[in-house]
Amino acid sequence: MKTVKGYIKRKSMLYKTDVEYGDYTMNHVLGCSHGCKYPCYAFMMARRFGKTTSYEDWLEPYLVSNTLEILDKEIPRLKSRINSVHLCFTTDPFMYGYEEIKNMSLAAIRKLNDAGIKCTVLTKGLLPSELVTFSKENEYGITLISLNEGYRKRIEPGAASYKDRLEALRYLHDQGCKTWVSIEPYPTPNLIEQDLNDILEVIAFTDKIIFGRTNYSKEITSYQNHRAFYNEQAEKVINFCTIHSIQYHIKEKTISKPKGTK
Repeated sequence: MKTVKGYIKRKSMLYKTDVEYGDYTMNHVLGCSHGCKYPCYAFMMARRFGKTTSYEDWLEPYLVSNTLEILDKEIPRLKSRINSVHLCFTTDPFMYGYEEIKNMSLAAIRKLNDAGIKCTVLTKGLLPSELVTFSKENEYGITLISLNEGYRKRIEPGAASYKDRLEALRYLHDQGCKTWVSIEPYPTPNLIEQDLNDILEVIAFTDKIIFGRTNYSKEITSYQNHRAFYNEQAEKVINFCTIHSIQYHIKEKTISKPKGTK
């Protein structure tokens, strides 16, 4: 097992997010050992605002030691406004190999659930089997942008394997939990040649799929047909989900409309 680099304290934890499919969120870890090279928006923002100094520093996470104490104060005050709390948008609640982070995440979810608050989770690590005992209103998700392990090792070097992520998700699904998959940021063919249908078939059991393009990358914008490519892939997701009665959400700006249309 890996250990966090250290501990920090914060004054607040729960906040309203601007992410289009989010409500409230919490980020109880600073940094992320998965080291995603999409590039990672969370890392770019943390570096811009002086919360981390380098990519190497970002890879060594700090745990917010007073997470549960803050929740005890904020839950009673914010409960009536919250529809759901997402873990997490700027880090990973089940960072691969970090038992201490996993335990804190589970304790936070339990505390929120005990107050009647639904949680949504997204990870590139492993969803713990203990989640089976939590609220059935919760939604548990994994990021899955490929099935190629060589690509995963190159672009998500510190994350869990795609196979292990899928197995953990499938276990929760089979135990009656709500599950979802984020296919974002999906790569263009100049980064990896693959068939999106192969990914969709593997996750046909899940309840919801979110699909989105890669942003902030010159490699994507340099791909001549990237707009048409993402339009085609989004249409595949919509058709697949419609046929299989799966909920779906296509991220904003993934589909490009012809010039002159609104």
